[in-house]
Amino acid sequence: MNKANLFESTFKRLGMVQVSETNVDDINSSTYKPYIKVLYLPKGYKLTIDFGVYVTRQPSLFFVAPNQVLKIEACGPEKGFFIFYNRDFYCIQIHDNEVACDGLLYNNINNIPLVTVHKEDSAFINYLFKQIEEEFELRDTSLEEMIRTYLKQLLIKATRLWKKQHLEKLIVEQNHDLEFFRKFTLLVDVHYKEKHTVADYADVLSMAAKTVTHKFKRMNLPQPNEIIKNRIILEAKRLLVHTSMTAKEIAHELGYEDPAYFSRQFQIKTGESPSGFRTKYLKAGKV
Repeated sequence: MNKANLFESTFKRLGMVQVSETNVDDINSSTYKPYIKVLYLPKGYKLTIDFGVYVTRQPSLFFVAPNQVLKIEACGPEKGFFIFYNRDFYCIQIHDNEVACDGLLYNNINNIPLVTVHKEDSAFINYLFKQIEEEFELRDTSLEEMIRTYLKQLLIKATRLWKKQHLEKLIVEQNHDLEFFRKFTLLVDVHYKEKHTVADYADVLSMAAKTVTHKFKRMNLPQPNEIIKNRIILEAKRLLVHTSMTAKEIAHELGYEDPAYFSRQFQIKTGESPSGFRTKYLKAGKV
């Protein structure tokens, strides 16, 4: 970890390093797994986040939560930037009213951590990263607040771009529906291990299950039942390839009393049994 570009105070920590062939192994290591991460990568990079593979054809931002697995497979000719910070430095849940990025940049239902930076936005994004770099060089007493200010601007700008790029225009224009979309996403991410049905979440939202389903249909989004199942299956995949837990243990971890029922649900969603998925994925050399 590069100490020159690292801020530490009590429990707070934020750092920034340049991404290149020389340090990609360090970035891919477990060192940064507990942190909330932002990557700004130029053209020519290839990376895997969870089970999605991305190739940058133009400058792109990636947002990786602590529970996600990141691996940079190949680097482009130009250096990128990698920011990592902990919740004590800036908690996106506590400060949700400031940046409103949780459930969009991080932990979104479609597992899309990518924002493409087009030419008209690149100057501002480049400016933010340059200013953070300069703050580390200055080492002024106001470094913490200045960097936090730039980080907030980055998250707000990226959230706006994410909405434009990944949501229907109609949803973006209807703030009430967008907030419902975010709220449902966050509830699923918190409760997917014990709440498996739309009715479970409708109870939390004090709504009828049919009303929840209708809202998603109106927004032209995947049905809420599929969103819940997809989140459960994503976690099952993570546990299958990154732990030695058995399918039975994973079923119990995800709130299923009947492991056979869980295995059937996994096979319906993926086309493979849990053991078959694990064997195929590990043989492919993905881990």
